Amino acid sequence: MASITPKSSLQDVAAIVSSALEQAGIAATLSGGAAVSIYTHNAYQSKDLDFVTAAMVADISPVLTELGFVHTGAPRLSQFSHPLIAWYVEFPPAPIAFGHLHVTHNQCATIEFPAGKLRIVTPTQSVMDRLAAAFAWKDAQSREQAILVAVSQEIDWQELRTWFANEGESDKEFGKFRAAVELARQRKN
Repeated sequence: MASITPKSSLQDVAAIVSSALEQAGIAATLSGGAAVSIYTHNAYQSKDLDFVTAAMVADISPVLTELGFVHTGAPRLSQFSHPLIAWYVEFPPAPIAFGHLHVTHNQCATIEFPAGKLRIVTPTQSVMDRLAAAFAWKDAQSREQAILVAVSQEIDWQELRTWFANEGESDKEFGKFRAAVELARQRKN
């Protein structure tokens, strides 16, 4: 297994952590800003890695300790830092949810990287995740992150349209989002 060094990228760290957790029998899926960083090739840079899991801190801690992480949260908080890297790792509790949509770990993606195998939300789920935050908190930055992912990756637009409707968002709002993605795509090219 690869080890974490000062030269490790966020992608490397995510793959190493994910592989170690899988080997320990812990299902954990990368979501949030770190997924955005990976899917946008660091056009957005996250400060942390959020792995959604049902595992308890007591089960996670030995795996991360073996990788060189230190548990920096209070006993029940699930935050870990590593002395050689800038990012910290957190473990939000399951289920994996994007607004009202809940998915299982098996409905997410697995990507093979040189540093290991990473369990991560799909690009479409990443867009949903960021848009759910944008809708809930009127957060423009989360909407911009969703656009970045949609420009950088293949998105299942029908699945996203259905999700918009299930979240109570209008077809007009879906159209606005799709138009914003197209505009960003044109600017990029």
